[in-house]
Amino acid sequence: MSSKPNIVILGDYERSLRRFSNWDSLDKLANINIHHQPLLNEELYEAIKDADAIVIVRDRTPLHEAMIARLSKLKFLMFTGARNGTLEVAALTSRNIPIACSPGGPSKESTAELTWALILGASKRLVEENKLISSGGWRDEFSVLPLLAGERLGIMGLGSIGSRVAKVGAALGMEIVTWSPRMTPERAAAENAKSVSLEELLKTSKVVTMHLVAGAGTKDLIGKNELAIMRPDSILINTSRSTLINMSDLLKALESGRPRQAAIDVFDVEPLPLDSALRNTPNLLATPHLGFVAEPIMESFANKVTETLESWIAGKPIPHPFIP
Repeated sequence: MSSKPNIVILGDYERSLRRFSNWDSLDKLANINIHHQPLLNEELYEAIKDADAIVIVRDRTPLHEAMIARLSKLKFLMFTGARNGTLEVAALTSRNIPIACSPGGPSKESTAELTWALILGASKRLVEENKLISSGGWRDEFSVLPLLAGERLGIMGLGSIGSRVAKVGAALGMEIVTWSPRMTPERAAAENAKSVSLEELLKTSKVVTMHLVAGAGTKDLIGKNELAIMRPDSILINTSRSTLINMSDLLKALESGRPRQAAIDVFDVEPLPLDSALRNTPNLLATPHLGFVAEPIMESFANKVTETLESWIAGKPIPHPFIP
């Protein structure tokens, strides 16, 4: 390239890309602008209108066809992760704009760990008990906590994450049941679980945790009717995708006390708006989409971003092409 390309990086909320990789070479080869806050609409356009290349951290910044059409200088796009549900891929491929991604890192393990952090945090009231200590208290009438051993753990989706969650539940002495649209008794048994109907799972499980792939067939899978049949002492966990649960119905269900608690890491709009009721729902333990935000994963993302950008600038083959 005859002059330095303009590279714009979007959605680096954690300021991790420079922290986990060496950018010395790229700083000499390109003009790099990294954005750490969410951008939308015209503010987004102003940030990327002169970009020769765009890097998107995960799927935090939607790029739709109309926006892509306005980016006359765009020659290359990359996103971290293996897939991006908010990117209009066809709008890029129709212009022969190459796309790269950066799969890799132990995201299955980190999401399984967070799932159990949420299960234990909710069931043991860790936030509330810590606040009690911080305010000078010790124990109160709510400090008599439930026991998970001997209870039923309902896992919706028994893939690479769900199966890890199941192993921990079994180690704690929980009974493992599972459901998914294509679950079979044999698949469940291979993970020492029992295949049951969705209705039975919701009615009988102390903890219901969701590990399904989001899609048209699973949108709003859990709504007011499903929430209404859950145990009054149950806990609903979602570290997968927010579209699996109708979040408006969940808010109403939590207000009525069924389920008793929810612990959610994924939301319809992220970052969660400041005025969202989900920020101040007493029986909701909310975390800011931390499932994949682990040091080795962010380091992998950062290294693959610098490696890929250096290859693109040098005109070499892209090491991590995205195949639609």
